[in-house]
Amino acid sequence: MSDETVGVVGAGILGLATARDIALRRPGTRVVVFDKETEVARHQTGHNSGVVHAGLYYAPGSLKAELTVRGVALLRAYCQDRKLPYEEIGKLVVAVREDELGRMNNLYERARNNHVPDLRRVSRDEIREIEPHAGGIAALYSPRTAITDYPAIARAFAQDIDDSGGEVKLGFPVTGVTTVPNGVEVASGQQRVRVDRLILCAGLQSDAVAKLAQDKQEPKIVPFRGEYMLLKPTKTNLVSGLIYPVPDPRYPFLGVHFTPRVDGSVEVGPNAVLALAREGYRRSRVSPKDLLGLAVYPGAWRMAAQHWRTGIKEYKGSFSAAAFMKDAKLYVPGVGVDDVVRGGAGVRAQALDRDGTLVDDFRIHQVGPITAVRNAPSPAATASMAIAQHIVDAVFDGN
Repeated sequence: MSDETVGVVGAGILGLATARDIALRRPGTRVVVFDKETEVARHQTGHNSGVVHAGLYYAPGSLKAELTVRGVALLRAYCQDRKLPYEEIGKLVVAVREDELGRMNNLYERARNNHVPDLRRVSRDEIREIEPHAGGIAALYSPRTAITDYPAIARAFAQDIDDSGGEVKLGFPVTGVTTVPNGVEVASGQQRVRVDRLILCAGLQSDAVAKLAQDKQEPKIVPFRGEYMLLKPTKTNLVSGLIYPVPDPRYPFLGVHFTPRVDGSVEVGPNAVLALAREGYRRSRVSPKDLLGLAVYPGAWRMAAQHWRTGIKEYKGSFSAAAFMKDAKLYVPGVGVDDVVRGGAGVRAQALDRDGTLVDDFRIHQVGPITAVRNAPSPAATASMAIAQHIVDAVFDGN
């Protein structure tokens, strides 16, 4: 039993999952979640594609692979228990060129080592049996890959916290974090809340909030906007499951793909363009403060030097539907620019080191009684319940 109060900054799916895990595993502990928005899941969680990843992409034996596989099982059980959407619609990872076959086979071995259930290689003809309108010369098929509704899951987590006697304190932008004797004081303007321990799960704002807690500067968050097209309703019947390209290991994004949603719509995308604001869901949203922060950070220039060619290609797709759909047509040839409309967009909190490296692993820093989750890489939504357990174990370290 415990009589502690633990604060969590961030009411996205990871912050809520962490607070919920504390409430369940440490009876008597009161949890308080702080968020500047007036409802939960307003940012990365609320703009998520809804895919529950099966664990194809991650290095065998890595923490990311372990947490993803465990997280899928926890998430599936939670959705079943709460009557939340969870549909195993399957996923094809499609090779469209001969030079992709080696990478596809490497991915197959990696996924097998991660114990991805029922994964198999399929031929050109078998692709057509699974997805009659898909292109490609060969593919990997993961029939257990699923889709869900992450904002609904986040709302259920928030209700669990409330039912446990905790609180999700919305409309509370954190403006100060101060270590005090035997605890931490969290400020929002003139408001002050004292907690015994504090966990920072601030997503797009993770480096800014960590700075308030006197954590080190790196890694810095660089916002990448992912823009989507939507298939017109008359064309959604062309896609029944998830259709993805073979990923390029040099880049952390998965490329343009087809994603059915639980509401029946089908998204095409996303691209990956540098957003001009941390919460820049529209091209017109520009934050001089965020841009200045990038301009003075050496890692941003080093990243640009490494990836400028890819960046130009992605920006072409941002402004031209024809350019956006050029790659998409390789995977579903019957879909063209006249078959889509502009859809929504999300912003990914990409952590960036000073040397220009795009961070693809976990970064969790300890600053006295404060734990700063500086990077919880994709697929953080899929693995949120398992990542939460990992964070809670790290925070309490057996006590």
